[in-house]
Amino acid sequence: MATHTEVITPSASRTTPALVRRQSSSHSIQKKPWQHNHRPSFHSTNSRPDPEEIQRLSEHISRQTTRSSHRRTPKWYKIRWFKGIVDDLKRRAPYYWSDWRDAWDYRVIPATVYMYFANILPALAFSLDMFTKTHNSYGVNEVLFSSVMACVVFSLFAAQPLVIVGVTGPITVFSYTVYDIIVPHGTNFFAFMAWIGIWSLLMHWLLAITNSCNALTYVTRFSCDTFGFYVAFIYLQKGIQVLTRQWGLAGETSAYLSVMVSLLVLGFAYGCGVLGNSNLLQRHVRKFIEDYGTPLTIVFFTGFVHIGHMRNVHLETLPTSKSFHPTADRGWFVHFWDISVGEVFLAIPFAILLTVLFWFDHNVSSLIAQGTEFPLRKPPGFHWDIFLLGLTTGIAGILGIPFPNGLIPQAPFHTNALCVTRQVVDEKARGHIVRVTDHVVEQRFSNLAQGLLFLVTMSGPLLVVLHLIPQGVLAGLFFVMGVQALEGNGITQKLLFLARDKELTDATDPLARIERRAAIWVFVACELVGFGATFAISQTIAAIGFPIIILLLIPFRTWLMPKWFRDEELRALDAPTAGAFVMESVGGAYGESGESTPSRAGGTSPPDESDEVAVVDDSLERGESHELQSVLANKRSSPETASIATRRTGSHGETPRPDVGMTRRSRNSLNR
Repeated sequence: MATHTEVITPSASRTTPALVRRQSSSHSIQKKPWQHNHRPSFHSTNSRPDPEEIQRLSEHISRQTTRSSHRRTPKWYKIRWFKGIVDDLKRRAPYYWSDWRDAWDYRVIPATVYMYFANILPALAFSLDMFTKTHNSYGVNEVLFSSVMACVVFSLFAAQPLVIVGVTGPITVFSYTVYDIIVPHGTNFFAFMAWIGIWSLLMHWLLAITNSCNALTYVTRFSCDTFGFYVAFIYLQKGIQVLTRQWGLAGETSAYLSVMVSLLVLGFAYGCGVLGNSNLLQRHVRKFIEDYGTPLTIVFFTGFVHIGHMRNVHLETLPTSKSFHPTADRGWFVHFWDISVGEVFLAIPFAILLTVLFWFDHNVSSLIAQGTEFPLRKPPGFHWDIFLLGLTTGIAGILGIPFPNGLIPQAPFHTNALCVTRQVVDEKARGHIVRVTDHVVEQRFSNLAQGLLFLVTMSGPLLVVLHLIPQGVLAGLFFVMGVQALEGNGITQKLLFLARDKELTDATDPLARIERRAAIWVFVACELVGFGATFAISQTIAAIGFPIIILLLIPFRTWLMPKWFRDEELRALDAPTAGAFVMESVGGAYGESGESTPSRAGGTSPPDESDEVAVVDDSLERGESHELQSVLANKRSSPETASIATRRTGSHGETPRPDVGMTRRSRNSLNR
């Protein structure tokens, strides 16, 4: 009687654990016709397998793996409706109650007060600009009410409650440009803006349910820096426009005093920021000056103009209206039906431009607020927040208030104000003590509280106080915001690097490792051309189309610039806007390898169970640096880790390569 021996081929024994899990899960769920065939066995009297059988088995496993990957990864053109929203809610819902419990932290109160002043001062400046450009259609109360509504909605329901939402500089340009286009033709401005909001609501919802935020994987620092550079110059331009109007409103004496006051505000407020980042005075004093130097400067110079002979000079102040009432003689609810059918459909192209602007501006605000410098633990949710942004846009249109969206730089300021730091010894700095961010207090209360403070600001007594602020002081505030935005912009940093003496340049600077210095010049030139085109179109009647220029920067960076630059040059010149933990929810950052990038529609993929380093590194990315030792101890002592280590070592005791079976993130961690 012949003896049959079953031989396990080398190719079968090397089947990865991930492949085994995929095969076992597919068998347990639903078997396909080709899965009913059992693994072929070889019956032979000798121990050497037939080469033809080995080839046939390899092809069988290859076909099965290919079919499995095709089932898991849908084609790019296939839309999985509501997939992004559902994944966002599944990821974020378990953290909702902890978002309120975590608010019991000492950082929440100073963050709330700081964000109130950091948010209301630009809002007042924008309200002055829109009050003038729209002939009293929008004023202080409309801007404050818009911020209140947006903050309440996003703090209660958003998946990313750290993002501050309010009225921005680009939306002021959009609003008064629409006014200049339609009002001369006799169209009802508020009804037309209401229909822009309604159409934009539908477009936001369409973008949300079709998972459009997955395209954020292609948004890098290139487009964000260009847009930030544009916003900074818009601030500077608004300040100059406020000052030039003083000659026609109050005369030469008032205009010259306004110019002097605006420059003093710029000098004092900027000096407070410099002092806050210096090594002078005690740390808590520096922090107080940095956080509250600008609002205290505004308060001081509001009273400064009443000293001595300056009290005899008439200065134009911030215009206000009755408490809790619109600036114009109307109600809060817009009669959006008082408009012709043709004008209803005429609002569609304006709504498209608004949707493009908000999709980019709000998502970039969310990305920067969850940047790589912030060790966040809780997952993001871009798709759901775009859905909410559409809701607030529609409500704002019906109420006759400016459309709110994510604020830059207030959104990252909010996250930074909630950072909890600790002292560590910097070995590279000869043992000096430095402070590093330990974690971020991720909660919803500070966003809600500063929004409710805006509602209190709409009361009569506080409106009287706001009416005392001279317009020259607000012009200086515009200058402060513009200079601070330029100082921290990536374009400015690259220009300073190019202007610096090569012999005094830090060798550790990533830009210093670029061999072709001309590559830096060309990259900066591309950014400046994008900024110039956006700023130029904003100065014409076609300013309504500036969001299209901003959006075109994304495909320009993705498909054209790789043809002009080397990969190592682009890695040094550009970078993802947020870290891998945040970008996983939209499919990963641009340029990541396919093996580590989850499916565009599938959402975030968990780390490999067999990868100890990946779990530890994932904990570090979430800010859990203080738990590093416990994570390592638990992993090393667990039976699973021991069995995994045995499998990795092999039956013959050879040591495997350290990068085999690891994810891309793990290999990068070891390389670092």
